[in-house]
Amino acid sequence: MQKSGCDSNIQVDLIRVAAVLGVLLLHSAEDLTTQTMSSLEIWRWCIVDVYQSIGRMGVPLFVMLTGALLLSPSKKDEDLGFFFKKRFSRIGLPFIFWGVLYFIWDVFVENQPVTQVFILDGLLKGPYFTFWYLYMLVGLYLATPLLRVIVANASEKLMKYFLSVWFLGTAIVPLIPFATSLIYSSSYSLDANVFVIPQYVGYFVLGAYLVNVRVTNRKLLGVILALGIALTAIGTYAIAMTVGGGTTFFFQEYISPTLIMSAVPFFLLLNSHKSVPHTTAAKPSWIKRFMHLISENTLPIFLFHMIVIYTLQHGLLGVTLNGDVVNSIVGVPLMVFVTLGLCLLVIVPLKRIPVVKKLVG
Repeated sequence: MQKSGCDSNIQVDLIRVAAVLGVLLLHSAEDLTTQTMSSLEIWRWCIVDVYQSIGRMGVPLFVMLTGALLLSPSKKDEDLGFFFKKRFSRIGLPFIFWGVLYFIWDVFVENQPVTQVFILDGLLKGPYFTFWYLYMLVGLYLATPLLRVIVANASEKLMKYFLSVWFLGTAIVPLIPFATSLIYSSSYSLDANVFVIPQYVGYFVLGAYLVNVRVTNRKLLGVILALGIALTAIGTYAIAMTVGGGTTFFFQEYISPTLIMSAVPFFLLLNSHKSVPHTTAAKPSWIKRFMHLISENTLPIFLFHMIVIYTLQHGLLGVTLNGDVVNSIVGVPLMVFVTLGLCLLVIVPLKRIPVVKKLVG
């Protein structure tokens, strides 16, 4: 790999599409992994394990892309007021719109009792579990003005140091108690306060660093990507068969070493994809147009897709699609594309309404 000073050719559409498909894949498979191996054939569990190990790369891709776009050195002098106004327009209004919708959904569809705890928890943590991502984005936005100055002025050596400390603190240190518990009767751990760089800040800055890395050996990246996915899936299976419990999905955590090992080369591969220059193509192909359609709607797809998945899994519209009806090998990817299609069928017409467009996202 070699460094390039140009960051204007970020493959935004390609990375966004891969990221949102990863999120859909992860959540489409989750209704199966909630079952135990005793009630679900091991081979089916393993298939879903692989699907989830692939899908888990979605969020890291989103965060790295956001870092690549927002931490560009050309933006370090952007006015704070302008920056936060733009960010509020991007996620603030959609947060309110979809938040209200999910409050209504929780009460009338999932029969959640309306209590003080329900309302306060919904406001402080989000009305649905997927809203954690928006709260995390707010944290990254608050840090962005400072991180822009650091990234713009840091040497490559300092950037590598920062990313190394992040990797050690978020991916390696958590392995210590897990590994020692397998070797010894007790687990040992290093005080987490030694490393204080938050996990998603690392991905955020990593995106800004990787966007200028040009790939010279795509095959090697492909091998590392495949190995990372395999180790994530195998590690998850091994823990499920031995320790189990709350540690089962240790290697599927967003900051596990195996997931970083797969997400980073995947980002580099996607960003190194050679597209046809606009000067040689009079009109983008239908594939590029469709990818751009998905790309510009990733936020509403992210916020809406769980309603679609829940509706399909529980047969609320008279058609049921879940692991009990369709074999997981086919059922999980089928759920992904059906969910994507239904999301677009709802979101695209809504965004054609001027007043609603900013609310939807």
